[in-house]
Amino acid sequence: MVENQADNPMTVKLGKEELVIRRRYEVISIANDFCIAVWFLIGSILFLFPEYEKAAIWLFIIGSFQFLVRPAIRLASHIHIQRIPESNWES
Repeated sequence: MVENQADNPMTVKLGKEELVIRRRYEVISIANDFCIAVWFLIGSILFLFPEYEKAAIWLFIIGSFQFLVRPAIRLASHIHIQRIPESNWES
């Protein structure tokens, strides 16, 4: 049986420190949601100034696109494709 690597922690070394990311898809989803909130907040503020209306519209478009990314991340977390090492192939 092949071990599921989707839940294995990812470790990034930062000098003497290590950043350990568990449940990668959940972290990606949270980061995506955070970005959506930032785009809509900044876009809402920019709508208060008529000269920045076009920039505000673009931020709303970017945020809306990221709403499409959200279910793709969730789907990818449920359907994780991984390469099976050749040593595990049955002959």
